[in-house]
Amino acid sequence: MHHDVMDLRAFYYNRALGRVVQRILRDRLTRFWPPGGTTGMTVAGYGFAAPMLRPYLTSARRVTSLMPAPQGVMPWPAGMPNHSVLAEETAWPLDTGAVDRLVMLHGLETSDHPLAVLEEARRVLGPGGRMILIAPNRAGLWARSDNTPFGFGRSYTTGQLESQARAAGFQVERSAVALYTPPSDRRFWLRTADWWERNGQRISRFLVAGVVMIELSRQMQLPVRPGLRVAVPSPLDLLDGIARPAGQRGQGVGTPSSQRRTDR
Repeated sequence: MHHDVMDLRAFYYNRALGRVVQRILRDRLTRFWPPGGTTGMTVAGYGFAAPMLRPYLTSARRVTSLMPAPQGVMPWPAGMPNHSVLAEETAWPLDTGAVDRLVMLHGLETSDHPLAVLEEARRVLGPGGRMILIAPNRAGLWARSDNTPFGFGRSYTTGQLESQARAAGFQVERSAVALYTPPSDRRFWLRTADWWERNGQRISRFLVAGVVMIELSRQMQLPVRPGLRVAVPSPLDLLDGIARPAGQRGQGVGTPSSQRRTDR
């Protein structure tokens, strides 16, 4: 089951709970990647990552929001030149190695081909490129609630997400969790959401975070070609070129000492 872009838009931009989620996830993302550190870079998002990308519009060289075809696309950002584009899940309209930073939100858990999506993400990342992958936490309350986008599709533990990323050729750099506040529209939870995030690690025995975030880098493999050989010199070759002691040139190794005295 895929999200509908209008439902995602309504949640993140029109609903109070969605605006809280947007702020929490964006704050956590900018701790990983401060906007000032992306100057001159190409930043992209896949799924419905547009709310996460706004801090990079003024610093990055180029920002692109890729929205999967089964989900649909919307113009983004509002009131500015469009930065969003419709994309097939496994054939993004980006050159190989063209992206420096990539954010994936609501792009993996509903995909019919999650491994292929990750492999396509790896393709577009350049040398030294990084990706932040955000997915519902299987043990959290958000994955069990169907009134938010995090209750659709698959949910993951941190280990499952890291294992799938490694299978696609990524290196796991670090991981984090977020959304300790319950998925509720009640005013008390909305007003105290920032407190729950700040103290989430201390109350994790009672409330489990709603999403898992992992930072990935692209693994660079050394080229391997058949027929490549390593030349290792023989230990005896190291003696070549060493001058023999004076007076012994031309003498055989096994020449008796008496014979040498006779030849003098």
